[in-house]
Amino acid sequence: MSASASVTARRLAAAALAAGALVSVVTLPASAADHARPERPKVKISDVQYNSPGRDDRSNRSLNREWVEITNTARRSVNLDGWTLQDEDGRTYTFDHYRLEGRATVRIHTGHGRDTDSDLYQDRRHYVWDNRSDTATLRNDRGRFIDDESWGHHHGGHHHH
Repeated sequence: MSASASVTARRLAAAALAAGALVSVVTLPASAADHARPERPKVKISDVQYNSPGRDDRSNRSLNREWVEITNTARRSVNLDGWTLQDEDGRTYTFDHYRLEGRATVRIHTGHGRDTDSDLYQDRRHYVWDNRSDTATLRNDRGRFIDDESWGHHHGGHHHH
């Protein structure tokens, strides 16, 4: 191996190690990983725009600027049919025959619109997500908890002014 090739190889190895360290802090020995369950779909709430930018005038444009993003971090697509997205008051959006592709993100808007692969619409006339504090909860078609995202809650009763 030439000197330059070995430097390149070392750099690649270092980069791979660094990338691996970012992805996973806990590494299981191969034998333990082999017996793990097949990988569950990795679907998560990746972003929430709960406070619609601009005036809250309840226009459809303003309602659609309020959204929740859900990302599938796995390679395989996941069928979200029957999955639900719910706020603290129990207002629920149910996915209907929607498949989220691998490594893709879908944005669920509050207002009216035409559903596409990347944008779904709750077809509501009122805002869902509370600007001050709320929790978006994602559940699968069997009602099992998948992920949630909260904002604005005061933990431990300490109010910061």
